[in-house]
Amino acid sequence: MNLKTIAQIAGVSTATVSNVINGNYHKVSEDTRRKVEKIIEESNYKPSVMARSLAKKESHLIGVVVPYLSKDEDFFSNPYNAHIIAALERYVRQHDYYIMLRCVGAPREIIPLLSSWNVDGAFFLGVYKEEVREIKERIDIPMVFIDTYAPGENIVNVGIEDYRGGYLSAKYLIGKGHKNLALVAPVITGEGVIKERQQGFIDACKESGIDFKPSRDIYICDSIYGGAVEIGQDLVFSGNGYTAVATMSDIVAFGVIEGLTQCGIRVPFDMSVVGFDNLPDCDFMTPKLTSVAQDFSWKAEKAGDYLFRMIAGERDLVADIRQPIRVMERHSVRNLAD
Repeated sequence: MNLKTIAQIAGVSTATVSNVINGNYHKVSEDTRRKVEKIIEESNYKPSVMARSLAKKESHLIGVVVPYLSKDEDFFSNPYNAHIIAALERYVRQHDYYIMLRCVGAPREIIPLLSSWNVDGAFFLGVYKEEVREIKERIDIPMVFIDTYAPGENIVNVGIEDYRGGYLSAKYLIGKGHKNLALVAPVITGEGVIKERQQGFIDACKESGIDFKPSRDIYICDSIYGGAVEIGQDLVFSGNGYTAVATMSDIVAFGVIEGLTQCGIRVPFDMSVVGFDNLPDCDFMTPKLTSVAQDFSWKAEKAGDYLFRMIAGERDLVADIRQPIRVMERHSVRNLAD
């Protein structure tokens, strides 16, 4: 069964059948539309996605850009990327669209590629402000940024309350009676997620009268497992008497716990650990990891809603949506307050 055969059975032109398939109902009568749709249903005809795309001048492709990865890295290096990409793909698939994924060192590398891909829109994960402007100037497609801080750039961004996350992380540990705290975080390279989380943690310590010195108590570590294992060992040999450590991602928390364990430190009995993101993997750890929780599906749905509104014609949308977050308590923090 093809377009021509359906047209012959219905006694109409192939253009009429094409209008019905592509939803151009204003160009056909109600009786004709029903007749054609009945033939399509009874014959189990599946229209060509490529043909529909050409007719509607849509590709049904959505780009997803994961920036700041070196040539030796992939997006599985940080499980956060895998989970947010999975949530975005699930949302896009429900709307009969397809994902095209690209990992790049710098977001500007994607500019010539997106121009040639003919995508209907794109998601950008965690772009720095100075590169947002260049992307907007050189790419004329609907786009939504995720976990991006770019005030004044008139973009749509969907993220979480990162400052609140860092603040809650410290307050939770302090509320459990911990006073000697360490923080493991990547180096701050500008406005963004890490700076917000770190500042929230520092402010919570200051507010509670905790002697937390960034120069002494912040341990720099990229969001990779191997480096975090070494940091876990460093915490043990620091001599600073830490009873608890907070991290800026769950993958780092996993590595820190491994490093502590290698040195004979029991979590949470000898040292407590808090993660960030609340990955499903937190339930697979021993002990199960307490983590600052965000909802990946919520972020994907909000980002997807905005992108499809832009694709539908609302090209001037501007928004900065931040998801409220909380601490998901499990077993990796000891209560010293009793």
